[in-house]
Amino acid sequence: MIKIFKYGEIEREAIFARKEAVKGLEGIVAEIIENVKKRGDAALYEYAEKFDGGLPGGLEVTEAEIDEAFSAVSPELIAVMREAEENIRAFHSRQVSKGFVMTEKEGVILGQRVTPIEKVGIYVPGGTAAYPSTVLMNAVPAKIAGCGEIVMATPAKAGKISPAILAAARIAGVTRIFKTGGAQAVAALAYGTETVPKVMKIVGPGNSFVAEAKRQVYGLVSIDMIAGPSEILCVADEKSDPAQLAADLLSQAEHSEAASAVLVTDSEELAKGVQNEIELQLAALPRSEIARASIEDNGKIIICPDIKTAVEISNEIAPEHLELSVDDPFSLLPLVRNAGSVFMGRYCPEALGDYFAGPNHTLPTGGTAKFSSPLGVEDFVKRSQFSYWSKDALNSASEKVALFARAEGLEAHARSALSRGEK
Repeated sequence: MIKIFKYGEIEREAIFARKEAVKGLEGIVAEIIENVKKRGDAALYEYAEKFDGGLPGGLEVTEAEIDEAFSAVSPELIAVMREAEENIRAFHSRQVSKGFVMTEKEGVILGQRVTPIEKVGIYVPGGTAAYPSTVLMNAVPAKIAGCGEIVMATPAKAGKISPAILAAARIAGVTRIFKTGGAQAVAALAYGTETVPKVMKIVGPGNSFVAEAKRQVYGLVSIDMIAGPSEILCVADEKSDPAQLAADLLSQAEHSEAASAVLVTDSEELAKGVQNEIELQLAALPRSEIARASIEDNGKIIICPDIKTAVEISNEIAPEHLELSVDDPFSLLPLVRNAGSVFMGRYCPEALGDYFAGPNHTLPTGGTAKFSSPLGVEDFVKRSQFSYWSKDALNSASEKVALFARAEGLEAHARSALSRGEK
């Protein structure tokens, strides 16, 4: 049963504690990465045989396999995924930056260019569940950014990938797809193999092995974030429906045993109602074993004096997903400082954002919403600067540059600035 706490009557750590990341994976993951780095495709085939039942059809997904997958998915789901793609595209298109040029000073032109990362890799989980939504959320912003090649890696059971994942990849514009998962997939994308191309950035969520692999290859390639277990925090008042809130909390608890579901409310009656509803709904949930472990190990209900205090508690936790279940959520929004994605009002469940609303569902976890942001178009571009100075403009500034350089003890810098003076 989910635990109920009263704010101010328990230790601070009991409110803000998170489940620690799995320890002891560094060596195992490093060995996997080194094996793939040295042996390429051969290592990937061995890992596929060991973990996923082999790869009878080869590493790369063929167009025929995608055609077959598209035919296997119901027309209704295809239509929903297409509409979701449109919503995601509409939202993320507004994130595009065009750069700028400055010409305010005589003889000086300064500017910034925004260019797409040429080749990106998307990791899509495929362990306890298949996530076609992850394909859309990661590939659509990359496509909008103008990435030339979008490479996807996802686990395949006996060489078979979920048809919905392959259909989503076609809808989103993924360029190439490879049947490999885990740390070995991250290694393949980072270093390249005979078949899998080396990319410049790796994005997408995964289990602890995937997260650790991304951590280890960072620097060789860029990554989006180190994604941890799923999180939801609901701020709710006494008018909220206990059954709806219980359903929202369980929507994240069913992801994994390490997921975190938290309710913060000013109503003791609501707290007890949600506690009871969670038990009722768990009994009928297909993934009840996973969800129950999450709820009992990491779930909590916090009763606090008022809703503004509830928001302050949320800011300290900095959740991945934040629901504001109140009559006027827009009055609370200015108080929210730390949250990955905010769901406003009583009719905007977090699940809407997972699949359909448009904002991205790849979000900062583990409290990193205090300093990082959701995945977006800006994650798939890079910025470069340019400067042009005419002869007269340089002559007006060279002595100043030399003075600054000599203050730092860098005489060669000073002489470089002065070398063109008055010529």
